[in-house]
Amino acid sequence: MKKLQNGVKNIGNKIAGGIKTFWNDEAGMGTVEVILIIVVLIGLVIVFKKQISGIVEDVFKTISEETREITN
Repeated sequence: MKKLQNGVKNIGNKIAGGIKTFWNDEAGMGTVEVILIIVVLIGLVIVFKKQISGIVEDVFKTISEETREITN
């Protein structure tokens, strides 16, 4: 019986050690962070779509007007 209890304790310790190792492993954190940043940026683009498109149109309008001045 004592042997069985020691075996169960060893298995429990191995599981606990594996969980601690998994919890402290930060190998995939960089990928998760980049994905979260991309998701936030996409959300901001969706929320401010009208304002962003207005700014882009103004910039292209200014560029085309200034290139006409240069070519004339």
